[in-house]
Amino acid sequence: MLPFLRLSGFVLLASQVRAGVINSTYTVPGAFPTSLYGTYWNDPTATSAQPQPVITDPVTNEIFPYELTDPANFPKNDTVDPHPLPMQATPSQLMEQALAQIQAIASNPIFGNDTCTKCQASLAVGKMLVLGAPEQGPLLAEAVCQYFNYSTTCYNEYSNLALGSTFSQVLAFADVGGYDGQNLCSHFKLCPVPPTAPLNMTGWFAKPKPNPLPPPKQPSGQRLKVFHISDIHLDPRYAIGSEANCTGYMCCRENVFNAASPDQVLLPASRYGNFDCDVPLDLLVAAMEAIGPLTGTEQSGFDFTIYTGDLTAHDPDNSYSRAYVEYEEVLAYNLLKEYVGPAPVYPTIGNHDTYMQFQMIPYTMGGPLGTQFNWLYEHVSSLWQYEGWLPEASIAYASTHYAAYAVTRPDGLKIISIDTNLWYTNNYYAYVNSTEPDPFGILRFLTDELQASEDAGQRVWIIGHVLSGWDGTQAQINPSNLFYQIVDRFSPHVISNIFYGHTHEDQLSIFYANNGTVMNAETALAASWVMPSLSPLTNLNAGFRMYEIDSATFDILDAYTYVSNVNEYPALDNQTQVGPSFYLEYSTRDAYGGNITWGANDPLNATWWHLVTEQMLIDPALVLTYHTYQSKSSVASLKCTEECIIAKTCYMRSGSSSLAYQNCPAGYSSTQ
Repeated sequence: MLPFLRLSGFVLLASQVRAGVINSTYTVPGAFPTSLYGTYWNDPTATSAQPQPVITDPVTNEIFPYELTDPANFPKNDTVDPHPLPMQATPSQLMEQALAQIQAIASNPIFGNDTCTKCQASLAVGKMLVLGAPEQGPLLAEAVCQYFNYSTTCYNEYSNLALGSTFSQVLAFADVGGYDGQNLCSHFKLCPVPPTAPLNMTGWFAKPKPNPLPPPKQPSGQRLKVFHISDIHLDPRYAIGSEANCTGYMCCRENVFNAASPDQVLLPASRYGNFDCDVPLDLLVAAMEAIGPLTGTEQSGFDFTIYTGDLTAHDPDNSYSRAYVEYEEVLAYNLLKEYVGPAPVYPTIGNHDTYMQFQMIPYTMGGPLGTQFNWLYEHVSSLWQYEGWLPEASIAYASTHYAAYAVTRPDGLKIISIDTNLWYTNNYYAYVNSTEPDPFGILRFLTDELQASEDAGQRVWIIGHVLSGWDGTQAQINPSNLFYQIVDRFSPHVISNIFYGHTHEDQLSIFYANNGTVMNAETALAASWVMPSLSPLTNLNAGFRMYEIDSATFDILDAYTYVSNVNEYPALDNQTQVGPSFYLEYSTRDAYGGNITWGANDPLNATWWHLVTEQMLIDPALVLTYHTYQSKSSVASLKCTEECIIAKTCYMRSGSSSLAYQNCPAGYSSTQ
């Protein structure tokens, strides 16, 4: 390599310097050599701006304009030259690319085991697809199901005729990259449950809670009989003799089998039902026939009845339709009117009482999407009017407000029914704007009705279907949290009791003051009774209940639960002499109150139930009794030991999902 020297701005070969071939310094003239170019845009001899020669392109013979290099006015954001974009994709190409991106996200090693990030990123891809090509949303849902092997019946579950259209709507509206997305992914166990959103209660209540509370109503000493039934799940497609121990879902149907014996039935579906099946008409009518003789109401009838939802069978989504739901409504309500009337039945909507099942969309979504379930509210409220159960004003409100209503009975008790699909974790529309605790406006309605009752000195029963607390898995945390605050505000002087169904099991939860920060007999405010199902599904006995309540306070003085042993049903086949036997399973007061000092006519209120939980912590045998009754004394129920015993008591003290997640061990909610 040759050696170089740098001198006064010139690069010289050292050998040349030694030879004296060139000067070591050269000063360039100060004037610009104007002869370089023929013409200039400016004066090339000026020293205040650099020369701007006129340049001609020898290829095009076009002169480049001065504006191209003018220091004071050169062009920006070129609009002349082409800036090509990719060709517009067809809808099917968009779907293919969306699926490919989701597959890439799932397999990208940068995410490691971070399933939450993968889920939310995939939701964002889906959102862009459904906004640009809505009809491709169900196809993507089905393809994702197949790719990740979520199910063997992806078309039946996720096509446009099933949940595919619902998911497409939810993705279009939800903030999938934020709280909504995490909340939705937590439902699929891919993200942790997001934290409860802070509640802004400013202005929510028209008045502060009275302090001191108004004097409690005095008991009348007169007892009313109230019937409670829930989760009938009538299966008009039930096939006697079909496989009752099927591998798929659901059993006791002609088209199912046990994989171990696909050509021969292993456990024939009995006439009156089985543990893995819903209710055949024979069982429903048998139960109706048993109610009067067991409860002593054959002549007098009940003072009234509450029905806490779920009329239809647990069909897969692709087997549902509006007509199927309406058929079940008509048949079941007619039977209730026939057997527990003539006093009114006060019903509420369950998660299976709509099509698509579980779903409920806020009116605020607007347009035809926001009103897509109006057919249900109009039809079911018209049926309630036809049966003579509700006054015109309640019917009119229910038909345009998610089947919610309030009715004041002649004896002064107000019953408020709300559609608790508003917080159901399988209602995918509830994941849109999910930091908002009341997107449906139903809790606003409930609050206003409770305030009116407080002003009038009324007592209130609240009925719904999906429970707000227990183990926390059934209700969204934010609306159930707001509901808890509402119960705190209006208990114990207004709200007498709360009633749910849904889980098919016999459960109860207590609400405490100040969001349960202190849980004792003094802070216990209200109790929610979860009614066990008539349906045996899954591994349960069939049951119903009667309450004895005080006619002035409307507090529960005792509750009698009646059951029928499903394991005895096969012996009743092929004969008509006898049907199922129903019997008194237990009296609530007798079962749990043995070691509690409590008057014979004192109510089984939240205070009493808290004392029951204290006894459970002292005597685990009482928890085992509770666990047995939770399954309606089913021979197929699982055992409850060790942590399960602690968990049950914790669930009983959790009236909201957020409290359950905060306080309780997970995994022990059911007896199954």
